[in-house]
Amino acid sequence: MEFRKINDDLTVSPQIAASDLSEIAAAGYRSIICNRPDGEGADQPGFEEIEAAAKAAGLETRHLPVISGKVQDTDAEAFGRALRELPGPVFAYCRTGTRSATLWSLSQAGQMAPARILMATKQAGYDMAGVVRRIVNGGKTPTDTGDASFDVVVVGGGAAGIAVSASLKARKPDLEIALLDPADVHYYQPGWTMVGGGIFEPETTARTMGSLIPKGVHWIKSAVAAFEPQNNAVILDGCRVVKYQRLIVCPGLKLDWAKVEGLVETLGKNGVTSNYRYDLAPYTWELVKGLKGGKALFTQPPMPIKCAGAPQKAMYLSGDHWYRTGILPRIDIQFMNAGGVLFGVKDYVPALMDYVKRYDASLNFFHNLIAVDGPAKTATFAVNTPDSEPFTIDVAFDMMHVCPPQTAPDFIRVSPLADAAGWVDVDQNTLRHKSYDNVWSLGDVMNAPNAKTAAAARMQAPIVAENVAADIDGLSPHAVYNGYGSCPLTVERGKIVLAEFGYGGALLPSFPKWLLDGTKPTRAAWLLKEQILPPVYWKAMLRGKEWMARPEKVTAG
Repeated sequence: MEFRKINDDLTVSPQIAASDLSEIAAAGYRSIICNRPDGEGADQPGFEEIEAAAKAAGLETRHLPVISGKVQDTDAEAFGRALRELPGPVFAYCRTGTRSATLWSLSQAGQMAPARILMATKQAGYDMAGVVRRIVNGGKTPTDTGDASFDVVVVGGGAAGIAVSASLKARKPDLEIALLDPADVHYYQPGWTMVGGGIFEPETTARTMGSLIPKGVHWIKSAVAAFEPQNNAVILDGCRVVKYQRLIVCPGLKLDWAKVEGLVETLGKNGVTSNYRYDLAPYTWELVKGLKGGKALFTQPPMPIKCAGAPQKAMYLSGDHWYRTGILPRIDIQFMNAGGVLFGVKDYVPALMDYVKRYDASLNFFHNLIAVDGPAKTATFAVNTPDSEPFTIDVAFDMMHVCPPQTAPDFIRVSPLADAAGWVDVDQNTLRHKSYDNVWSLGDVMNAPNAKTAAAARMQAPIVAENVAADIDGLSPHAVYNGYGSCPLTVERGKIVLAEFGYGGALLPSFPKWLLDGTKPTRAAWLLKEQILPPVYWKAMLRGKEWMARPEKVTAG
């Protein structure tokens, strides 16, 4: 007997024996649902035998037999009704547990997000791919899927999605490309650090999505609910189905604010802010200008996160303002980093450490933010120093800049496209999916071991476009990604340490050292960040103009 827990209310299992009922009762279950018809297998006890043993163990029972592979909508409704009527928690079983898990999935479809249903069943060991359309359709069998079909479907209208659509359209003007994204507004997220430092106005980092979709690309303004790569299909909210010949997946990642207890409730007030949100970055600058003394915390969660330098950029720009206004001696700056190093590429650390010393900032490694009490202005950190017993510590603050924990979006993590950690599983060189030859991925959502930055997406977009175009022409992918990423570390107003690196931390500078030495703070890097990169983003990258981003090609020798 197996206990495969779906949630606190339901556990499912393969076939049980009458002798198992006492153990089930002892484990705290109060009801049994049998979803297997009598006589389905020669070694199967009849329901009457199970019912008698259950009654002796003090358990209620319900027999809801379902023929294997033929779960009807009415069966799911009956299962949901039984869950409401029976005392819980409930233990349900069939031959393998799959029918019970399927019935639960369909019964909850109108009440719970599809990704949550798929995650719960996946964790219990059951794959609901066969009924995903019914789950998205509120548990009902779709009567009209309304299929649309395109040569290429791009999931996500962020930097990666628009850039790859434009680059592909430039190579193959006749392709029918659909871009799927429900958002009305597109953001230049690298600019939010500058907003939080009082350098950019927030409005300069936002434009309407419709104004940026490449000409000739179909914009389907809808969220993705699930993938059916075996059917070359994407299932949208509302159970509409979009078919594709080739799929490019780049929806970005999920900022998991709720993972830190109390954070959602206090964001934007009580001195708690974050440059990771458009509406909060101006509050960062408001707090920095208003703080005349006290303790300022800057947090960094476990990797991976988008732009690994962003948490400390906020610290440096804040420290610079306090330094220039003469109040730095009255402010205690604490950098609370869940990791064990200041920056993952050691060549840039000496320059950064000079600024840590300038701003008299304390570095607290292996400190992970787990809770915030906004009104009390107290943050709780889990401290997991190597070779020491873990403990928690409460730290008072007057201002706190938070970088939230980050994961792949829920609909990605539960999909067949994801690896065990939940990220899209690609070959790190070609960015082609490891299991599905007609699927590619780029940007923050895929699992190549590179930095998750807009600069990385700028390099990846032409590579994916080149390889998809080659595949259409019947050729093997020949453009390779070297892991390039860039992190302009704003160490003070007017100077930046321009970190540029690839796989394994290899330095990949874009400019000769005499012009711009990225390992040192330079005015030239600041001008690049402040004046050159925004127009390059809006007018080149998102329009398929591959300035300094031409893909490197490898041909067979």
